Amino acid sequence: MLSGLRISEFVGLTINDIDFTEMKIHVTHQLQRKRNMEYIIEDTKTSSGTRDIPMTFEVAECFHRIIDKRKKEKVEPMIDGYSGFLYLDKNGMPMVALHWEKYFQHVVEKYNGVYKIQMPKITPHVYRHTFCSNMAKSGMNPKTLQYIMGHSDIGVTLNTYTHLTFDDAKEEMERLSKAQ
Repeated sequence: MLSGLRISEFVGLTINDIDFTEMKIHVTHQLQRKRNMEYIIEDTKTSSGTRDIPMTFEVAECFHRIIDKRKKEKVEPMIDGYSGFLYLDKNGMPMVALHWEKYFQHVVEKYNGVYKIQMPKITPHVYRHTFCSNMAKSGMNPKTLQYIMGHSDIGVTLNTYTHLTFDDAKEEMERLSKAQ
């Protein structure tokens, strides 16, 4: 939720894609698993999807914890020349989008079994939308946000991923009236 990555980009990240020295995430590929259970590396969704994303200190700390807790496999899985994936499943293979979708589903079901007010279905992609909306609300330059999201069309960033409310509009109007 703090990087705006597509889930296929996130699961495709390797230890070498996290640059702690330059504080950036190298996004050059995505990981997919086909129906026949074959793992493949693909290019990013669009040419704009190939990018370096600046890391905040908070994101870097998260990646440090992920890498520190990562199981040390005797034999690293190698997929199309890539190894060192951040998350591995119980079989020692990289976790893919479906693993995360099932995990989110489990969390929602557990929550809904305890609390009266039900949580809606949440997928990893929802966090991408949330990231984009939060960055837009915080005043991030739309072209910068487009770059971070990896969108080739600014319209996708602004019209599909950015969700604002009446309260957001009201807050912005109040902010502008104070500036006058």
